[in-house]
Amino acid sequence: MHYSELKPHDVANGTGVRVSLFCSGCEHACPGCFNPQAWQFSYGKPFTDETAAQVIELMRPKHIRGLTLLGGEPLHPRNRAAVLSLLVQVRQQFPRGEVETGKDIWCYTGYVFEELLADEGAHAVLAQIDVLVDGRFMQSRKSLNTRFRGSDNQRVLDCNASLRTGRAVEIFQ
Repeated sequence: MHYSELKPHDVANGTGVRVSLFCSGCEHACPGCFNPQAWQFSYGKPFTDETAAQVIELMRPKHIRGLTLLGGEPLHPRNRAAVLSLLVQVRQQFPRGEVETGKDIWCYTGYVFEELLADEGAHAVLAQIDVLVDGRFMQSRKSLNTRFRGSDNQRVLDCNASLRTGRAVEIFQ
């Protein structure tokens, strides 16, 4: 996997101050995409063990609320192995539910939850994610009134509850 950017302090892509990793590679090619340069799978830098260690270190400060994955497309099959490896490391360092050390994981994807649920290859990655923002960006439905979304067709989902129930569970609309 390659990545186009690693932001140590991001306040736009999830709640609180976050570390954001912009994965390279996307086949959705949404018109009006904010990051079309990241459509190429080879764009940016290779994601290495050292990059994963850097992400972990950037997440250590108490003021960092969690990690956000964006793209490109972090859940593309070509990116899943590297993303899963990173998320497992994040969970080992910052366990869910730990008051002092826990961090949450957000992921933005052009796939919809129902597509991912039908794709067994995506399940292990989804199990690590807390908040999934799903759906392709649609220029015709672009809205500045949607919280954490670029267009009003996208949903902000509680990924854990969605997996438990087998249906998309929205956090807010």
